[in-house]
Amino acid sequence: MPTDDSAYAMLAALLEDSHLATLEQLPELVEQRAAALGLSEILILLADLREESLVALHPEEKHSFPVDASMAGRAFRDLVLIQTGAHHFWIPLLDGTERIGVLGVAAPDRSPSTVDRVRALASLVALMLVSKRPHSDTYQRLVRAKPMAVAAEVVWPLMPPLTFATDNLVLTAVLEPAYEIGGDAIDYAIEGHVVHLSIFDAMGHDQSAGLTVALATATCRSYRRRGANLVDTSVGIDEVIGEQFGGRRFATGVLAELDFQTGVLSWVNRGHPPPLLIRQGRWLRQLRCRPAPPMGFQLPASPVLCHEHLEPGDRLLFYTDGIVEARDAQGRQFGLRRFADFVIRREADGCPAPETLRRLMRTVLEHQHGRLQDDASALLVEWQHNREKSLLIS
Repeated sequence: MPTDDSAYAMLAALLEDSHLATLEQLPELVEQRAAALGLSEILILLADLREESLVALHPEEKHSFPVDASMAGRAFRDLVLIQTGAHHFWIPLLDGTERIGVLGVAAPDRSPSTVDRVRALASLVALMLVSKRPHSDTYQRLVRAKPMAVAAEVVWPLMPPLTFATDNLVLTAVLEPAYEIGGDAIDYAIEGHVVHLSIFDAMGHDQSAGLTVALATATCRSYRRRGANLVDTSVGIDEVIGEQFGGRRFATGVLAELDFQTGVLSWVNRGHPPPLLIRQGRWLRQLRCRPAPPMGFQLPASPVLCHEHLEPGDRLLFYTDGIVEARDAQGRQFGLRRFADFVIRREADGCPAPETLRRLMRTVLEHQHGRLQDDASALLVEWQHNREKSLLIS
């Protein structure tokens, strides 16, 4: 029976091997090293861009597993370790709390020590995948079900991981239509006990929209990293877009900061839908703040900085109008109430925040018969929600 020392040696050797390996070589490396612990039938599955399918990284494995109708998909959806058969496991692959796929593995038994080794292997495999992902076209091809528009190629590399969590903060986001996204972007960054948040919606749905939202995101980061406040940052974005496009292009947006020790939220609204505040399982209100004009017009207006003191357990919803304005065949909008109620009901069901937004976007797409007429994005923020462990493998 393998010892803790042998498990440590295997993981250390695998980590060392990975430094000079390509993405395509990872399955064979993992298979070879894991065999020392009696682990076999290794299958590395990657979630596609829309989190609808789990696609095998192995070159000889061509089929995929549906997220909504497979045991591997259940492990991905619910962030749980699933046992099938006598000693076969499906376990989520997580980068921090971002779901990137699932690991399938057969073990010699199902003892607690074996399960611990499977968990450790999954953690290391996830880290190796993330380290290879930025410079691998193979990865990008595998996770795409169809070609991506040029505007989307501009936007997606700007996005941070779409899920992040600490012991008292959870952030998760979704952007659609994934392969044609052009004018929406979200961003966040942690600085001490403050999280910086932003969501942008640029005019149009073409390559110029992608360039506009890229300028908005890059300018926001530039000003933020030099210590500028929210008002000055929004003015800087206004100036950069205005200078680039001469007032012919604009972006709406909300720029915010949340002190996740005190719960104080500060934000500036530049012509964007106001965030929603959900408290104690019900939609409390929109967080209204006198909006300044969208960014890019360089109009003589003074943005207003607003503040709200959150209560433990509060949830914030930032979104673009493509969600609430999505129309069905009869012209009926998805609507703000349905949007908020969907998130509240999934919370009551105990659904993890990333899975809530995944299901939300499936519902919005169904409402518009699978084809959105506008970009639709959402950012969900949970503060001191006491559900952090729902983002970890149970």
